[in-house]
Amino acid sequence: MKARALIPVTLPRDSPTVSYWQDPPDGIAHFRSTPKLPESADVVIVGSGISGACIAYYILSRSPAANVIILEARQACSGASGRNAAVGIEEAVKIARLEYDNIKQVHAFAREHGISCESRELETVDIIYDQTVWDESVRTIDQMRKAMGEDDPVSKYTLWNSKDAEERFLCKGAVGAITYEAGSISAYKFVIGVLKLCLEKGANLQTGTPVTAITLVSGDGDESRWIISTPRGKLLASKTIIATNGYTAAIYPKLQGRIVPVKGQITAQRPGANIPRDGLPRTYSFVYSGGYDYMIPKPEGSKFAGDIVMGGGFTKGEDKGLSQYGTTDDTTVALEISEYLTSSTKKFFGDNWGQDDPEGRVRREWSGIMGYSTDGFPWVGEIPGEPGLYISASFQGHGNTLSTPLILPLPLIY
Repeated sequence: MKARALIPVTLPRDSPTVSYWQDPPDGIAHFRSTPKLPESADVVIVGSGISGACIAYYILSRSPAANVIILEARQACSGASGRNAAVGIEEAVKIARLEYDNIKQVHAFAREHGISCESRELETVDIIYDQTVWDESVRTIDQMRKAMGEDDPVSKYTLWNSKDAEERFLCKGAVGAITYEAGSISAYKFVIGVLKLCLEKGANLQTGTPVTAITLVSGDGDESRWIISTPRGKLLASKTIIATNGYTAAIYPKLQGRIVPVKGQITAQRPGANIPRDGLPRTYSFVYSGGYDYMIPKPEGSKFAGDIVMGGGFTKGEDKGLSQYGTTDDTTVALEISEYLTSSTKKFFGDNWGQDDPEGRVRREWSGIMGYSTDGFPWVGEIPGEPGLYISASFQGHGNTLSTPLILPLPLIY
């Protein structure tokens, strides 16, 4: 892993696999607010994912006159999603509360601003297949209940036995299951909605504009100036925010080996004949010794309603997933992970899956690049020794539940 962490990080590659969520792409996917790249800005945000979009929105909400430019290497909003790392109970409580609050705030924001993004506040279930994992989960829940109180909604978990897992959640062979409050959203549609709000507030979006270098040229503190280099020219910024997650070291080499790109893989599958016609009412995680997978059913009224979005299988790849570490190649998928994810729905649901759809099980498969740090924590805030340079990156594949609230302090830069 140390050797792969030192593989030079590249900029996003051309012709990536086509994401299920981005097909068809939104009308602003290739949008440029101005034909030419501006020469200067108060704030330049590198990256138009959930961090970049939310940072721009909050800056413009607090300072409507700010000149904010968002630079995106490829299409608007072209990131990936995943999970987070394990920590001690005190930090676990903080993260659990942060994620819970984020669920509530994101759904409320979508409602308030009329963003159509398949937003659902619902229950999720962890299907546990390993006794050791089950025992550790039960102990952790007990500790969280003691630390937070039985009535805290963040610590409300329901434990189900093996029979319940089969009869209630349609999964055979599990040690048990755990349900708790969660949410589901199309992150692509949500971020596109936030970007459109930013455009209404005056943000300048420049897609197809990869940043190749960020250089401090003068000043200190409030007088700092940064040159942002792109193939379309250079621009001068008072403050620069790096929101490029797994690609960060490509434009800020000091973080090479500290924020490491990791490739994740996902399939979108047509439901089997025995899966409820109105779709499964909750999201799933399947937890086993050495790994986990996650599943998101598409809701009624959405495109391809009832589809099963299945991601994970990381440890099923070459060298138990090591080959996915340190790469930015999202132009391909790994055959062994494809085979695993394709077979996993039938494996987890057994007879409850039923016959495959006549058009085939897999509708689409694709890959994406996440950002992982060496200590398992996000990097958020002003970079020490770099006046006017900020970062919001490295969410360990858990960006949709962590990055939105974590960037809230960043608007204070302006």
